[in-house]
Amino acid sequence: MAGPNPPYYTATAKPSTANSHWKKTNLSRLACLSLIALLCSLSYLLGVWQHGGGATISATTNNLRSTLRCFSTKNITISTAATNHMSTSAALDFSSHHSADDGGSVTLPDENIKTYPPCDVKYSEYTPCEDAQRSLKFDRDRLIYRERHCPEKGELLKCRVPAPYGYRNPFKWPASRDLVWYANVPHKELTVEKAVQNWIRYEGDRFRFPGGGTMFPNGADAYIDDIGKLINLKDGSIRTAIDTGCGVASWGAYLLSRNILTMSFAPRDSHEAQVQFALERGVPALIGVLASKRLPYPSRAFDMAHCSRCLIPWGQYDGVFLIEVDRVLRPGGYWILSGPPIRWKKHWKGWERTREDLNAEQTVIENVAKSLCWKKLVEKDDIAIWQKPTNHLHCKRYKKITKSPPFCPAQDPDKAWYTKMDTCLTPLPEVPNIQEIAGGELAKWPERLNAIPPRISRGTVNGVTAEVFRQDSQLWTRRMSYYKTVNNQLGQTGRYRNLLDMNAYLGGFAAALIEDPVWVMNVVPDEAKVNTLGVIYERGLIGTYQNWCEAMSTYPRTYDLIHADSVFTLYKDRCEMEDILLEMDRILRPEGSVIFRDDVDILVKVKRIIDGLNWDSQIVDHEDGPLKREKLLFAVKLYWTAPDQGSNTS
Repeated sequence: MAGPNPPYYTATAKPSTANSHWKKTNLSRLACLSLIALLCSLSYLLGVWQHGGGATISATTNNLRSTLRCFSTKNITISTAATNHMSTSAALDFSSHHSADDGGSVTLPDENIKTYPPCDVKYSEYTPCEDAQRSLKFDRDRLIYRERHCPEKGELLKCRVPAPYGYRNPFKWPASRDLVWYANVPHKELTVEKAVQNWIRYEGDRFRFPGGGTMFPNGADAYIDDIGKLINLKDGSIRTAIDTGCGVASWGAYLLSRNILTMSFAPRDSHEAQVQFALERGVPALIGVLASKRLPYPSRAFDMAHCSRCLIPWGQYDGVFLIEVDRVLRPGGYWILSGPPIRWKKHWKGWERTREDLNAEQTVIENVAKSLCWKKLVEKDDIAIWQKPTNHLHCKRYKKITKSPPFCPAQDPDKAWYTKMDTCLTPLPEVPNIQEIAGGELAKWPERLNAIPPRISRGTVNGVTAEVFRQDSQLWTRRMSYYKTVNNQLGQTGRYRNLLDMNAYLGGFAAALIEDPVWVMNVVPDEAKVNTLGVIYERGLIGTYQNWCEAMSTYPRTYDLIHADSVFTLYKDRCEMEDILLEMDRILRPEGSVIFRDDVDILVKVKRIIDGLNWDSQIVDHEDGPLKREKLLFAVKLYWTAPDQGSNTS
């Protein structure tokens, strides 16, 4: 549980001392100024007495004395209700208090603040851009209907998505890797459908994840050990991975102990709640599908890509899905395939397919991989591994003979938000000789985190130099130290696990937390002036693109803590502030925390809306003191759930 409540933090200015050269003739001026200050103070206290009563004066005066100092107030507009709340509320309590049978918190709404009612319980697992009913309107070919299809403005919910009745805070990591509360994800379908494959077991009030999978019945650890005998998973050269059709993400979960960070994804409801289970386990995951649009990641992002019986038709549609994997694989990266059609000569009867069909499928995959200039390293037992070339010098010569697929014309290979997939090969950056790695060689993990990323050292990120990168790293080390003085739960092992940085820039927030048992989804907004997501991946971190005017491709209650740095400045006049905050409420766990950084005027508006969302919040000074217009708003979403369906109690 939490330690002592953190104090309300204000930067204390040192009082100035009298200058020795003042003359006695200035005493009258000093007395005059003192008299004016006294009269102003009395006038202010009288106003507070008239509006809020004498009992409020002491608390208000003390608070203003400690926070405003010589702060100009001409641009600050705070309502009486908001001012009173900020002035008299106790310091935020970030700790968890509820038990499974709590009745929820009851807060009387301020009549001057717009309140947002709970949504119907049927929306407890609502994913707006992957809604099952809306998807039926779209083409089923190539699984296009399972791509993102977001609601129109008039369809947006203006209510708070409820947690299911009995919801509990997840088990702390690393216990959460193996255990999930049944009440949090009340779906038993997988326990029946995948019973013989050791994916998941139901045990009373919880699920247990033994680490099994369709192609690794002996557990993910043993399966990863088999991969480790074929390629080096221990020397730090492999840090980022992507798992297509991830199931409950056991492969990614067990790679974490090897310092390999995996982005796992699967379609919504291909198997009931598989991505939701992954997130409840504390494993990075998103709802996603290979269909007609690029995956929301930059080129050359992942050291390793994986498919274990993921049911993706790799050889169909002119090999477009393998072409997309090639785009996101770094030079020299690996693609791992297990399951049909690999080792079909042994398994074909169990797969209920003909030998001819399976042989044809593998032949097509082999041909597509060869056309991408990949080298097949090994096929052993149920696992096959290909490697992407480190540059395209040889490939360009090969393409003079075999032109399919052709190299793509000039384009931005990192553009991947609603960007159509092409059946052309993304060319790697030019190199002068065959020994050089296209785009620059990456340092091994953990040195990779703080080494100057090749995209920066080569000057391909507009306005970001090596010095800017170093300064940003130092800045976030200092900021994280400050955050932990305000929210001391940030430094307590196990309080938070799944973190989201809504405007990540160079990934400094995530890098400053690298020693803590957390993972961070680094988001680079599509509207950002500079696309820096490639830099984040070169640091050995993970992330995605996102437009925050739309919902995120994730389940409700995904994140324990959300960091929003200048998000509302970026989206000013682009979409409604309340819609972004309602989305944040949807994806934040009960008793989860948010850290906002923005201009003080913006934060005052944010605070009024989140008061209506039944969050507890408090504005504090910038880490550099009260004279900075940028302020911080710390908030906690209060615990509440949908009502018990057997009663009328909320």
